[in-house]
Amino acid sequence: MEIEAIQQHDKHYTDDSFWNKLQKFSKKAGSTIVYAVLILYYTMQKPEVPFKVKATIAGALGYFILPLDLIPDVAMGIGFVDDLSIITVALFQAAMYVDQDVKKQAKDKLTDWFGEGVDTSEIDNKLNIEK
Repeated sequence: MEIEAIQQHDKHYTDDSFWNKLQKFSKKAGSTIVYAVLILYYTMQKPEVPFKVKATIAGALGYFILPLDLIPDVAMGIGFVDDLSIITVALFQAAMYVDQDVKKQAKDKLTDWFGEGVDTSEIDNKLNIEK
């Protein structure tokens, strides 16, 4: 998916709708998607991230928030596949702005929801972030 297509979903993003969706669907979405989404969220909060990258992140998070997207999130087993593909594109766009602080914030929130010992290596490896 093209960056511009992702960015068009930024109108669906608000902090409230983001946290509501994430809390409601975190267990169903799974820790990998939640970790990736949290990394995007905390990266977007950084003042040094350029507007274009923030727009891509907001678009990806807006798509994640949408109740009706390409594959509805309530579809058992596959409902978050399209969300993950869009989130992955946004992660690659934002990767150079993901630092240890962002990763720690995301892992701390992940631990709150999923407990200790959640494996984040899939996303960490995609971002080439040192464990």
